[in-house]
Amino acid sequence: MKLIGAHVSTAGGVENAPANANKIGAKAFALFTKNQRQWNAKPFTHKNIDEFKANCEKFGFAPDHILPHDSYLINLGHPDSLALEKSRNAFLNELQRCEQLGLNRLNFHPGSHLKKVSIDECLATISESINISLDQTQGVCAVIENTAGQGSNLGFTFEQIAEIIHRVEDKERIGVCIDTCHAFTAGYDLSTQKSFDQVFSDFERIIGFKYLKGMHLNDSKKELGSRVDRHEVIGKGFIGLDAFTWLMNDARFNQIPMVLETPNSENWAQEIQLLYSLQN
Repeated sequence: MKLIGAHVSTAGGVENAPANANKIGAKAFALFTKNQRQWNAKPFTHKNIDEFKANCEKFGFAPDHILPHDSYLINLGHPDSLALEKSRNAFLNELQRCEQLGLNRLNFHPGSHLKKVSIDECLATISESINISLDQTQGVCAVIENTAGQGSNLGFTFEQIAEIIHRVEDKERIGVCIDTCHAFTAGYDLSTQKSFDQVFSDFERIIGFKYLKGMHLNDSKKELGSRVDRHEVIGKGFIGLDAFTWLMNDARFNQIPMVLETPNSENWAQEIQLLYSLQN
């Protein structure tokens, strides 16, 4: 079964996210457990936690249907030791917040070398950052999101992601989220049946579908290989609708949260309906 949803608002409290997802006909959702553009956040109250869990149960969202996203400020490969420590502490806090909410995965962008260290050194630092945080938490899988490769961001090739996973000690608690827009603009062509099949054959060979814990479904405003991250409405960008038809009819993508991050949130209910209508 496909679990399609969107990245929903937590305005008024994290406990409101399940209701917001239900309103748009979602069977999965993503959320920020704190303000994604600030380092610090107020701890959850017992009310936040209890109501979040109750609303998840009320609207039929199991932990496997939910893909929290961490702060955009975090850089687990930061070349500066003080900045790295700040990012590691923030990432640990994000994992702990997921633990408190009873969630089992946390989606994150791997990190950037900022043109100060080598790619290999940065990838090793990212893996070390993940190991440190996993050692201090339980039950939450760290889910690496592929990037478009803008600037010095890493994680835009399957090989880079595989290298991070290789160095993570607890393989049961590491996973991957594939963003379709990021993949396309990083150079993975999803727009034809032949190239789509090749991309995911390569994914299985280099990383493995056993690590796939979620997807972000976005078309792309920018061309193949442009290394620019600009999301577009499903079927309105350079990827095109066919790719999403192939995704919706491929059992390898069953039972994972597949969430929209497309530009127009008012249209998410219609986009969810569109995606389900593509199933044969």
